[in-house]
Amino acid sequence: MGPIYSLSDFLDMVRRRIGLISFCIIFGCMASVFYALAQPHSYRSAEVIQIKQPKIDSELAPTTVAGSSARRLQLIEQQVMSRGSLLEIIEKFGLFSDQPDLLTADKVNLLRQSVSITGVAAVREGFADDGAIAVLTFTAEMPTPELAQSIAHEVADRTRALTLKQRQEQTEETLAFFSQQFDKLTDELALAEDELAAFRTANDLSIEGSLGFLRDEISSLNEAILTLDREIIATQLARNRIDRSQRASTVERQESELQDQLDSLTNQRTLLEARRSTLADSIETSPEVERELAKFERRITSLQGQLNVIATRRSEAEVGFSLESAARGERLTTIEEAPLPDYPISMSRKKLAMMGGVASVGLGLVLAFLMELRRPIVRTARQMERETGLRPVVSIPDMRGDKQRRDGKRAGWAQMLDNRRAAGKRGRAARLARNPDLRKG
Repeated sequence: MGPIYSLSDFLDMVRRRIGLISFCIIFGCMASVFYALAQPHSYRSAEVIQIKQPKIDSELAPTTVAGSSARRLQLIEQQVMSRGSLLEIIEKFGLFSDQPDLLTADKVNLLRQSVSITGVAAVREGFADDGAIAVLTFTAEMPTPELAQSIAHEVADRTRALTLKQRQEQTEETLAFFSQQFDKLTDELALAEDELAAFRTANDLSIEGSLGFLRDEISSLNEAILTLDREIIATQLARNRIDRSQRASTVERQESELQDQLDSLTNQRTLLEARRSTLADSIETSPEVERELAKFERRITSLQGQLNVIATRRSEAEVGFSLESAARGERLTTIEEAPLPDYPISMSRKKLAMMGGVASVGLGLVLAFLMELRRPIVRTARQMERETGLRPVVSIPDMRGDKQRRDGKRAGWAQMLDNRRAAGKRGRAARLARNPDLRKG
């Protein structure tokens, strides 16, 4: 401890440096009081929101809101804590109005540091983590209890409103998308069916399985033509076998009847041959027609499959939209509203002042000790014996009065200054002696 070895030495030091110590204590206590009074109080308020699961099991009525609640709430938190949202809160509650010189960016940063959103994960089911959140806590720290309560409640309200809006928009957009796709596929399917009907009409393919039907019809025509050929031959033979020995009128009448029958059979055969030729020409173009028909059928089958899938998805989207419209999906409910804080969370001003007073006492003692180290003087017989090992025979106290001691100190300071001036003159003379050119300058 340098010159301080015992309690008596410490008390002597305090007695000698009481002025310095008192100055430090008084100045430090005053500064501590002013600093404590200048420190604003800080109040904290928190609102707790619970994330309720859908009222209907998701396996029975699946929702169309994709993603885990943690990811959705993270996106909503980013929106709530965005610059625009925070500026709206600042303007609504008149925050930082007592600091007109504060920049807008600084206001946003201060509010962002004062507001926090924390979530508690839900208990896992098995070994899989589905990213579900059980509760959300919105905490606000403000200089007044009313502001802390209002800001925490405002942030919680904005989170609930954004969550509801996001879920409704997602379900509406999902339903609108699948409805649009359903209408589009329905129109495309109707157009394809109209084109197929027009193609069948243009190619005389109104009967299903037209190629086989044409072949059967040609086969029937061939049989009919063969039958007509037999009848024609039989008629011709009958005409050749007419008995010419009969009367002329009878022979003429028989020949006329047979000729009319022969003409009728010939005309029928001509018509059947024309029909057969037409069908034969149709059969020659049937492979190309069949390929076109296959393309139409594949297109219609593909559109019908897509339409079935979209119809199923649209039904699911309608169920999800109904759930959100009836408030039966996932919801955020307040289980603990933001209370009005009773006590500030910042350190008490009285405690700050007391700590400053204790620090002032410590500073005064440290400065006094440093002053003792700067001038280590043997002041008592005990110090003389401790430092040198010699016991003084007699110790003569300083009997001078305060005025004499002050005069002695002044004389000592004057003597010290004279010695420094003389030393300076001697140093200058020595430099001039070493370098005479300095005298000219």
